[in-house]
Amino acid sequence: MHASFYKVDEYHNLPDQPGVYKYYNEADELIYVGKAKSLKKRVSSYFVKITGLNHKTRRMVKEIKKIEIALVNSEFDALLLENNLIKQSQPRYNILLRDDKTYPYLVVTNEHFPQIHPTRRMIQGKGTYYGPFASVKAMNNVLELIRSIFTVRTCRLDLSPAKISESKYKVCLEYHLGNCLGPCEGYQSEKEYLKDIEQAKHILKGNLTVAKNFFKEKMLESAEKLAFERAEYFKQKLELLEKYQSKSLVANPSIKDLDTFAIVTDEKSAYVNYLKIINGSVIITKTVELKKKLDETESDLLLTAIVRLRDQFNSNAPEIIINIPLDEEYEGLNISIPKIGDKKKLIDLSLKNAKYYKQEKLLASGEVKDKKFRVLKQLQTDLSLKEMPDHIECFDNSNIQGTNPVASMVCFLNGKPAVKEYRHYHIKTVEGPDDFASMTEVVGRRYKRLLEEEKPLPKLIVIDGGKGQLSSSVVALKNLGIYGQVPIIGIAKRLEEIYFPEDQFPLHIDKKSESLRLLQRIRDEAHRFAITFHRNVRSKKAFGTELTKVEGIGKQTAEKLLKHFKSVKKIREGKEEELVELIGEARAIKLMEWLKNEKSG
Repeated sequence: MHASFYKVDEYHNLPDQPGVYKYYNEADELIYVGKAKSLKKRVSSYFVKITGLNHKTRRMVKEIKKIEIALVNSEFDALLLENNLIKQSQPRYNILLRDDKTYPYLVVTNEHFPQIHPTRRMIQGKGTYYGPFASVKAMNNVLELIRSIFTVRTCRLDLSPAKISESKYKVCLEYHLGNCLGPCEGYQSEKEYLKDIEQAKHILKGNLTVAKNFFKEKMLESAEKLAFERAEYFKQKLELLEKYQSKSLVANPSIKDLDTFAIVTDEKSAYVNYLKIINGSVIITKTVELKKKLDETESDLLLTAIVRLRDQFNSNAPEIIINIPLDEEYEGLNISIPKIGDKKKLIDLSLKNAKYYKQEKLLASGEVKDKKFRVLKQLQTDLSLKEMPDHIECFDNSNIQGTNPVASMVCFLNGKPAVKEYRHYHIKTVEGPDDFASMTEVVGRRYKRLLEEEKPLPKLIVIDGGKGQLSSSVVALKNLGIYGQVPIIGIAKRLEEIYFPEDQFPLHIDKKSESLRLLQRIRDEAHRFAITFHRNVRSKKAFGTELTKVEGIGKQTAEKLLKHFKSVKKIREGKEEELVELIGEARAIKLMEWLKNEKSG
């Protein structure tokens, strides 16, 4: 492989050979890596017809200050080198798999009486790693199968011959349960133990056929020797393997090692599903999202996913099937598009997974019109409401340390805050801190006003609090004659319990439910709005009280100043003429003297 650098205006000097090109910006930062059948033709295309490029590509081209190339022997080599370089450097203009997950592996350790255990870290020299597994559940299923079929130790003891000969260890409960044959006390030889490990390795590779044939032979051999108990033992192991394989999606036992890829796209992203098939069974299924960077073709995106997913999941399957044609053929990749039969069924299954993943992603990102209704419909189901709650109002009280009791009401329309509809309330009819009476007052005032103005009532009322606050709110609705017309619930913060009027037991919505998260968000917004209002009221009252210390300034004048200037700082910064015009010359002079003394003091 040969590497060399070129200036931007030297692109026409590049060789007409396959290779990889790298673009660097002014800060010598790698911004893009690409592959090419002909480096000269491919790189030239960026600079010769720049008007034909999309805006993202034009922006990248403007940043290029240096070009580095690496010659390789074939397009396939260029493909692999490109993948490695992108994986290492992750240049900003290259397609990246949107998957930052660390996948689990199973490791067979390099030691006497090897262990088999899960890990997410690959340490060179520690052992042989199998995987990665697409999920912890998939990994645990394989590990459980191995431990149920083979007597593989689960302890972390050093079982070197010297340690065993010193009689340092005693057998544990696993031995008495029959899950281990006691190598720690020398009850099992390392040679016999390694036979199980070799069979376990076949299963870890996804090759159940070898292990099945092994148990079948042992079963028949034991039966011929009339060792029927031993034959039954091997029969049970064989049945466990067959049961496990039947749980896997079996495509066709005649289909050997195969990789299946299907792609669907939209304007911004591609969604690619990968099925790894070994001996007719789907042993891995994984779907990823690729964000488009430079208006890449569907073929480019699929090829990127094929190379990276095969690399990520250590696949050397000799055959790859896909759902769309690639722009070019690559020697070294045996790729086809099946039209009929079992392979076509695999493509259909893969495409179904890709489409489902795309739909879920779009729903989660809010790019589907019905997304806002999806959560509301779920809330409607969870609360057994007659109508979808597209108009929700939530109330909260605030009277920190029993002072300045206030309340707030926030409004959510179609699951989103409608800030213009938010309302603050000073508690007028209640003396002292009484949350229940305060709630009765503000709920009554709110809906009396809506009824008088003939405005629509909400589809759901949420009260921040438990049974007491909810009952107090119900009193207000009954007084107005609208109880039963509008659903009303209370949400108690400690256990996130949902209370209904006249219902003794609360409702518990799944903690991971989107509908509960929406209720929590609404409740938290009402609380935030109430607390903010309460703080403002306290600070304004304190401000007004301070001003009344000035001779000639009473409560009304203080309120007048407060309304106009908002703060003491702004009064100090204001012009004398403005003060005189507002409260008269005599009072203005006294106020300015007081402010001056306060500042110096």
